[in-house]
Amino acid sequence: MRRTGLILILLLALSAPAFAVQPDEVLDDPALEARARQISQKLRCPICQGENIDESNAAISRDLRLYVRERLVAGDSDAEVIDNVADRFGEFVLFEPRASGGNLLLWLAGPAMALVALLVAWGFLRGRARAQPAPTPRLSQEEKSRLDEIMRDRPGE
Repeated sequence: MRRTGLILILLLALSAPAFAVQPDEVLDDPALEARARQISQKLRCPICQGENIDESNAAISRDLRLYVRERLVAGDSDAEVIDNVADRFGEFVLFEPRASGGNLLLWLAGPAMALVALLVAWGFLRGRARAQPAPTPRLSQEEKSRLDEIMRDRPGE
């Protein structure tokens, strides 16, 4: 009995984000509602910071969800709605920051570092390929005969 209760509580806790969008927020038009849900998943909750506004139960997220739906009903495109929210709250609310301005440095840093790593690896491997193995010393005829003599005279054989 106790185990069943714990499992039920765990399942309810895991499904908490599903309760974020309230029934009174849902639009009558399924196409607009689907667009609103897609946009809501791209916007970060200003309070929770780790959740999108579609999953967040914060009051500001509810207001943002309503604002998104209001703008969609007014005829705004998805990009216009996202731009309006970003203008209002800053680019922090975007889970996918724009590749412009200061963010451009961040967008280009990853590929630039990968290119530098490839160049360093290429240089290292090229340098290794050029390195010649140390020449094996050649014995003179005199040294060979002396070695053979030593090997024959080894004690214990």
